[in-house]
Amino acid sequence: MKVIEQLNRYDKSKPVVVAMSGGVDSSVAAVLLKQAGFDVIGITMKTWGFMEVGGAPKHESGCCSLDAIFDAKSVAVQYNFPHFTIDFTENFKKSVIENFIDEYLHGRTPNPCVICNREVKWGDLIKEVEKFGAYYIATGHYAEIIYDEKAERYKIRSDFRNRKDQAYALWGLTQEYLARTIFPLSRLTKDEVRQLAKEFNIRPANKPESQEICFVADNDYGRFLREKFQERNIGISKGDLIYHGKKIGEHEGIPFYTIGQRRGLNVALGKPVYVKSILIDKNIIELGDADELLCKSFSIEKINFVSVGKLSTEEEVLVKVRYLDTPTCGKVGSVSENEITVDLIDQKRAVTPGQSAVLYDIDGFVLVGGIIKRVLTDGRKTDQ
Repeated sequence: MKVIEQLNRYDKSKPVVVAMSGGVDSSVAAVLLKQAGFDVIGITMKTWGFMEVGGAPKHESGCCSLDAIFDAKSVAVQYNFPHFTIDFTENFKKSVIENFIDEYLHGRTPNPCVICNREVKWGDLIKEVEKFGAYYIATGHYAEIIYDEKAERYKIRSDFRNRKDQAYALWGLTQEYLARTIFPLSRLTKDEVRQLAKEFNIRPANKPESQEICFVADNDYGRFLREKFQERNIGISKGDLIYHGKKIGEHEGIPFYTIGQRRGLNVALGKPVYVKSILIDKNIIELGDADELLCKSFSIEKINFVSVGKLSTEEEVLVKVRYLDTPTCGKVGSVSENEITVDLIDQKRAVTPGQSAVLYDIDGFVLVGGIIKRVLTDGRKTDQ
């Protein structure tokens, strides 16, 4: 099997901890490593509970549920490697959930998976790796790590043809983390992974794929935020909905809106309108037409260089501003220690402060990633 051959480049004398969510991807990753001859230790990370986040369905499923833990353990038992469930809820709440709430309070739309990858799945898990006497971390992500000897740097490569490519969400990983990470699924598609799961005869083989943010299992962000605001005694004020300079309605509160939103605006103009900008200082939601959402340039902050150590102005790049975004052409506008400006050759719609932007080269290598800070739409900059 070519996948097994690919894993032979790693040092098999060093044990590997596999982060097992109970899903098909991480389960197949664990079995592939076991079959390749690694000393595998499975860990399921307990990061939240339905009692804390609310929105529990009648049958608890998804990561962190009892079903997920059981599914992960069943694979470990079947393929004879140890499995442990470890509580990471304290740092997950502090690093991920609190950040999620705070960003919405400030009119930004966060990507909690990026924060979780850096702070919890790697930041916390690497400490557990050392406790178990292991060296490597492995996950079920669809991305590829390559070491460039000339540059003396670990690189992440994306396969834009793969619908499940997840390099976008990994831009926050440091060189230290990448040096100790294995992605067994790097050259596989989701269909190939599901086929392997059937061949391995593991319990998660036919498990449906989760689409929502893990700790908002009912996918009702408004419900989640309202409950958290109430717990913290945070009052949310209504304000004006403005369209082309005129008030046309009232919004329910800044945190309940995001750039590009069309549904739930409760306005009737005889045509679709969208959230164009969020003016938090004035407590105003500004609406616009579809063409007003096109973005000419934006900047990113909280930068992490991945496959390179620096960028040059006017450097041509490929740009993604959301997970399922299609990479399009752009150029590096300006570079400072804390902020990079990107000029888009192919304009993008609804570029959103708080989301992640990732810049790639033509071969799919992740150059740098960061959090979108400033957006230029319709000739005006907005800083949220």
